[in-house]
Amino acid sequence: MAATVFGTLPDGSEIREARLALETGFEARILELGATLRDLLVPFRDGRRESVILGFDTLEPYDGRAHHAGAIVGRCANRIARGRFSVDGVAYQLPLNEKGRNSLHSGPDGFDRREWRIVEQTADAVTLALFSPAGDQGYPGALKVWCRYRLLHPAILALELTATTDTATIVNLAQHPYFNLDGSEDARDHNLMIAADFITPVDRDLIPTGEISAVAGTPYDFCSLRRVRHVRPGETSPFGYDVNFVLRGANGTNQNVDTLAHAASLSSPRNGLVLELWTSEPGLQFFDSHNLVFTASGHGGRRYGAGAGLALEAQHFPDAPHHAHFPSIVLRPGQIYRQRTEYRFHQDQG
Repeated sequence: MAATVFGTLPDGSEIREARLALETGFEARILELGATLRDLLVPFRDGRRESVILGFDTLEPYDGRAHHAGAIVGRCANRIARGRFSVDGVAYQLPLNEKGRNSLHSGPDGFDRREWRIVEQTADAVTLALFSPAGDQGYPGALKVWCRYRLLHPAILALELTATTDTATIVNLAQHPYFNLDGSEDARDHNLMIAADFITPVDRDLIPTGEISAVAGTPYDFCSLRRVRHVRPGETSPFGYDVNFVLRGANGTNQNVDTLAHAASLSSPRNGLVLELWTSEPGLQFFDSHNLVFTASGHGGRRYGAGAGLALEAQHFPDAPHHAHFPSIVLRPGQIYRQRTEYRFHQDQG
């Protein structure tokens, strides 16, 4: 099915949407703006389908009010302290778009706000491309980026991100979906398992301290499947999550992208739907959207409040340029950046 025009930007640019589908009813809808996964529909045994990510039915909310929902973020996902980094002894400065102190997802004009272009599409796959010139948002090197979404049987969304550069630079791309498997107002009643025994703890600005801390005995212990909502003794509000987990398959180094490791499982006790996330990446940022309120109505007019969706972002570690023991995110000419992540869905037999 050919891509269709979804909307028009204020400058008159048309943004197309690609619709991918399997005969099973599994369907994905991808926008050129931000290479955004706008909707993902999962079939059930009784014939119905459920939208499992937060998204919007018109283009307007993707003007920045979408909080990166479903988009590809980069060049460097997550946070960089003071927006500063060095490559080969040369210092660079990025926009400070979080509290005026740090860079988040590369600034206010990151890849999630860019006009990617569909370069190839079939019934079950689409490839989008983006060119980021040298000096873009302060980064060195001209970067060419490709994003490929593909549907696999029976209900798997496969993502592959690749990039090349002509000058040494840093690259850390991530897909930023907010999952809600049952349409509930608060997804923190979902159950979650993360295959990680450690996190990279953060300071008050959510910048990693450089430590690698064990999750055992803390609210971050998702080593076995449990409810996301956690209220500590003496408190009334749920604990808020926004931290990077060190995946067991990482072993402190880059993984072989041809080998995917099980990173997380998310399930709904209401409808029995299960998501398994498999990835080549060493880290998984878990953000429970505890402090977000979306000002625009979502799919079908739904209102998205705090906790409406759970972000599971496969990526390298935040603020990696400032921590030599973190997996490197430096990309050099002649190298190819690659990330592979799969979202595998099934319904519990019970």
